[in-house]
Amino acid sequence: MVLAGVGAAAVVSAGAPAVAALPADATPLVDEGAKPASGAYRIKVDAVAYHLPGNTASGLPVGKGVVAVDPKFIPLGTRLFVPGYGRGIAADVGVAIKGRIIDLWMPNNAAARKWGRKTVVITVYR
Repeated sequence: MVLAGVGAAAVVSAGAPAVAALPADATPLVDEGAKPASGAYRIKVDAVAYHLPGNTASGLPVGKGVVAVDPKFIPLGTRLFVPGYGRGIAADVGVAIKGRIIDLWMPNNAAARKWGRKTVVITVYR
């Protein structure tokens, strides 16, 4: 078992994600017409890799795209894009995930070690 990060396990509620206030330093995305792109925004976070088999505490299977977040910062159910990782969904929480830290599930120990911990600018789709 490799925990390059802080570990993921938690509860996911059904339904649409809660609407959270944008962080003060969030950069709204705009389309060519200078209109906000569906409320999407970019934010800098620390992305930490982990590899554990099994399911989240909510019963969802772990897998590529499962992202653990602080639901006070990024609501559960929110779609994300993480550079170097790809698309994801905020579908889990972890005990040590607070604020601007996210956990990214990796398919094996080597991938988790290779990623480690990186500061990245993610896109959050509201």
